Amino acid sequence: MLGERLKRFRLARGMTITQLCAAIDHLVSNTSLSKYERGIAQPSVKVLNRIAATYGIKSAQLWGEPTCKVESIAFRKRSKLGVREENQIKAFVAEEVEKRVWLLEQFPEQNTFDLPIRGIKINKLIDTEEAAYKLRKTLNLGIDPIGNLTSVLEDQGVFIIEVKASEGFDGISSIVNYDDKNHTTVAIAIRAGIPADSQRLTLTHEVGHLILDIQDGVDHEKVANRFGAAFLAPADQFHKDVGKKRNNVKIEELCYLKEKYGMSIQAILYRLKDLRIITNSYYKEWCISINKLGWKKHEPVELQPEKPYRFHQQICYALSENLITKKESTYLFNQTGQTSPEITDNIRYRFLEKTKKERDRILSKQAKEMSEFYENDIEWREWEGAFIESENS
Repeated sequence: MLGERLKRFRLARGMTITQLCAAIDHLVSNTSLSKYERGIAQPSVKVLNRIAATYGIKSAQLWGEPTCKVESIAFRKRSKLGVREENQIKAFVAEEVEKRVWLLEQFPEQNTFDLPIRGIKINKLIDTEEAAYKLRKTLNLGIDPIGNLTSVLEDQGVFIIEVKASEGFDGISSIVNYDDKNHTTVAIAIRAGIPADSQRLTLTHEVGHLILDIQDGVDHEKVANRFGAAFLAPADQFHKDVGKKRNNVKIEELCYLKEKYGMSIQAILYRLKDLRIITNSYYKEWCISINKLGWKKHEPVELQPEKPYRFHQQICYALSENLITKKESTYLFNQTGQTSPEITDNIRYRFLEKTKKERDRILSKQAKEMSEFYENDIEWREWEGAFIESENS
């Protein structure tokens, strides 16, 4: 177990054995570090403490059992993603999930997770339309466009983790089991910095992998794509906006639909085709035009980002209620792999130094501002065109 933990924490930080050796000032050799990770030798307390300090964690975290079991359901990547980066991403996500689970366990009461994991059967592609309606009903969303999808999912207890990765990485969906009561939640990891419409479709795509029970012979990726589009743009509401049959669609209307549904123009066109509102040939004409206009990655209309916020809010809450210490909150605040030598100049650290009464006042003010922001925010970022037919699709 120690060897596995040593390796995973190293991989999460994108470090090689040689880099780790240098980081601990060659306290032991590369060969010794390799033996520790393979479980054929044991590090001394001094070495273990030095490694833990390098990783910015407690040495007990290296010895201890994982706080949860993470079962990856889908890892979406492209061929250009290297093995080393893939392993780093998996290790990074595992550590970030552990942080969130550990924090949850500090609360006296935990929210119930109600998403139907593998609970909706899909026998054929068209079943995704009804599945999307079922999930919306479960979440009491009706059929209106969703203002902030990230907020909706986080309110259901979904861990949303942003990963700084190359364009070869799309997303990971995982089931997370933790504590002796066998609590379950899910985690979705997505690439940081992607446009909002790409982000939203990636999130719904991964939700599809988590909640749908896809039968043999049905293409999992096509199902997840169709589910994601149906969840963001329910057929009934979409038909109200665009009608049942169209011969032509203007760019101005596509831009309006993009802003309303938080989906890219390319995804909107694909949705029109899926619902047979436009013909396949007309859709292909638009694909050609989009490629010529250079809109495959950079569409007109810039959409504002959605940011996960719940984890940081929970850290502030736990700190304010003295459920965690300042040192623990610092580790939680810092994203895996980031050290904090300049933490004394950081606004979060200054927050931690304040009295409980002052922290409560600040948190109350921020909660009010955050509430107003999410109530009024209706803009989005563009989505990279995964739907456009090309040699990469």
